[in-house]
Amino acid sequence: MVYALGFVLFALGITISIALHECGHMWAAQASGMKVRRYFIGFGPKVFSFRRGETEYGLKALPLGGFCDIAGMTALDELEPDEIDRAMYRQATWKRLVVMSGGIAMNFVLGFILIVVMAVGWGLPLLTEPPVKVGALQCLSDENPDRSTLPCSGVGPAQQAGLQIGDTITAVNGKSVDTWAKFTTETRNATGEMTYTVDRAGQSLSFRVNPQQVVRYTETGEKRTVGAVGIVRELPKSPDYNVLTAIPASLSFTGDLTVRTVQSLAQMPAKVASLWEAVTGGERDPETPVSVYGASRIGGETAERGLWGMFILVLASLNFFLGAFNILPLLPLDGGHIAVVIYEKIRDVLRRWRGLAPGAPVNYLKLLPATYVVVVIGGAYMLLTLAADIVNPIKLF
Repeated sequence: MVYALGFVLFALGITISIALHECGHMWAAQASGMKVRRYFIGFGPKVFSFRRGETEYGLKALPLGGFCDIAGMTALDELEPDEIDRAMYRQATWKRLVVMSGGIAMNFVLGFILIVVMAVGWGLPLLTEPPVKVGALQCLSDENPDRSTLPCSGVGPAQQAGLQIGDTITAVNGKSVDTWAKFTTETRNATGEMTYTVDRAGQSLSFRVNPQQVVRYTETGEKRTVGAVGIVRELPKSPDYNVLTAIPASLSFTGDLTVRTVQSLAQMPAKVASLWEAVTGGERDPETPVSVYGASRIGGETAERGLWGMFILVLASLNFFLGAFNILPLLPLDGGHIAVVIYEKIRDVLRRWRGLAPGAPVNYLKLLPATYVVVVIGGAYMLLTLAADIVNPIKLF
């Protein structure tokens, strides 16, 4: 029940994010004197609508996005006599840029607000993997099928070998381990004595550790015998924030998260092979993109475990991704329209230097082939991502 609630809430959060993206365009257009004919959430058949002023507001049956119809977005639009002077394509360059950037800005603002909420309510998580630091040492025993642990006594292999709380493990058998996943993989696969290199108060030390073979169960109930040494990792704790102290910390966090978002965006083309492998039965790369369904599924999982801070982080990350993705200079994205506006401005400046009149607005009909290519490729990518999320979803837990 909680999973279903989280799934629906996250899907609703995505819908609200898209609706506010379109609000960013609408409010900027209205503030700059342009005419907004329609503002609708969703696509397909109209559910209801109402008119306020000169704008029709409404909801459509398929909540898969939204749109804001501004009079004269291109020179191809048919205009009523009272719309000609207010047509978007006839406005000053700065006004057009503000309107086209309004949706992008809205996503970043919404993402930042969510980060502030997370900071005050749950703290700010680490975006980079912390070092493998020993937080506790314990004895070892086998697991039951329900993943509970049998009682044990004495000391575990790591403590017996001389490791101490606070040690940072830097290498296993000479192989660097900078993440907990690498450390546990090396340890679980061990069949004999291993050498741990640790940093203890700035001093590099080596310890010979003989892992103990124990029974562990996977989430699917599969029984496995793996090596273990009795180390519990130490996780840094986030400082406590109030509304005022959360703002500068959230700004820094938002900067780091934006950089990671741009890096992920740049890696999207290279993830096609990984997505195809996931669809055809291979292991799902956790760094691959997710669809709306996949993101909502993650939202349901985090809600089910009471991890509402992570729920908010995923939703904030999605807003940063939507903002960054729309900056791409490709039609029909906002960035494509921004690129056209900038091109027209540079062209007209060069024409003025040559003593010529400004050129005609860009003919969007000539850009349709390139637009169709982007739509087809983007649609295929979205379908591949959706298929991967259905067949082989990302599992956070």
